[in-house]
Amino acid sequence: MTPFLQLLLFLSIILVLAKLGGFVSSSFRQPSVLGELLVGLLLGPSLLNILHLPIFDNPNIEWIIESLAEIGVLLLMFVAGLELHLSELARNSKVSAFAGVLGVLLPIGLGWGVGMAFGFQTSHALFLGLALGATSVSISAQTLIELKALRSRVGLGLLGAAVFDDILVILLLSSFLALQVGGSGLIEVLWILARMAAFLVLSILFGSYGLPRLVRLISPLLISQGIITLALVVMFLYGFAAELLGGMAAITGSFLAGLMFSRSPEKERLERGISALAYSFFVPIFFVNIGLAVNVRELGAGAVWLLFAILAAAVLGKLFGAGLGARLAGFSWLESAQLGAGMVSRGEVGLILASVGLNEGLMTANEFSAVIGMVIISTIITPLLLRFLFSKTKSSKVIHSSLSD
Repeated sequence: MTPFLQLLLFLSIILVLAKLGGFVSSSFRQPSVLGELLVGLLLGPSLLNILHLPIFDNPNIEWIIESLAEIGVLLLMFVAGLELHLSELARNSKVSAFAGVLGVLLPIGLGWGVGMAFGFQTSHALFLGLALGATSVSISAQTLIELKALRSRVGLGLLGAAVFDDILVILLLSSFLALQVGGSGLIEVLWILARMAAFLVLSILFGSYGLPRLVRLISPLLISQGIITLALVVMFLYGFAAELLGGMAAITGSFLAGLMFSRSPEKERLERGISALAYSFFVPIFFVNIGLAVNVRELGAGAVWLLFAILAAAVLGKLFGAGLGARLAGFSWLESAQLGAGMVSRGEVGLILASVGLNEGLMTANEFSAVIGMVIISTIITPLLLRFLFSKTKSSKVIHSSLSD
């Protein structure tokens, strides 16, 4: 069988099982993303290890799937940004800042404490804390879209907090790595801040002034799906610039690109076109690929207790850190818990940070396995927590309505 035919077969398997898993999950009144994540675990090295079956002997399939998955998460965050408006996020800047900052600092402190309690070297313990400080809101964004809560106070606060989280974690991580290799710490930190500021300022300026002109220019032209193509190009370039210029995650760039297009008169056409492209092909591959990327079998017996401790620090750190930040900004206790739960998932960001730690010698193989276990479990439980907590919102509304009657 040729490599291309192998890829076609593997994509067919992924898409069919992802949609089936999403359907089964929805049938049990759970977010469809949960079923897609579990399908990835089923197909991955933790159970079936499908990529290592004799029929799939093309070593490039894994890389292709990972690349398609990365496009999937960019599209997902673009759609999330497209459904919002920059002014809506600005009105929630206080809760975003409080939740984002405290949602980083508390997990870092807890992670450092866990590392020291398990006898880690100081540098390893600090890196563990930094790894726990990160957040991946792609899972939460998809869950909130399904719950029709993305534009709620919690949804807006969550997405804004994720931007603060991304900036702070990248800044702290880059500073830490610079100091580890003996670089000039202050100069490195200032350079990182300058790059982030340059990316954010240039992105907003282009999105506010250049992008509307491009849309008006391309919209009347006889180009097949010209606006959709423009949106994809801008999304890719924003993601590219976020990493290359800003030193931030590419998903932050794609989310910002979606925000810029949310002001466009072509917004509805973009929502239909990009959503169809994303949810029919790329996004299911992204969720399945998270499961494909981990191997629970590598978690040795000696790492089980470490996994439990790291998982507790990861979950409680976000729930109480981001939740307390939301509460201080005026959210109710329930809204604060919902926002904190939305920050729990580490997703692909956690996998990237764990790989950095292993490559830089800041994690042993045992520590790496425990962190990977935390990433996959936190990613799976996040939609469950959100579904449960948002059901409380509906219950309280029903009770309030019956009392008023």
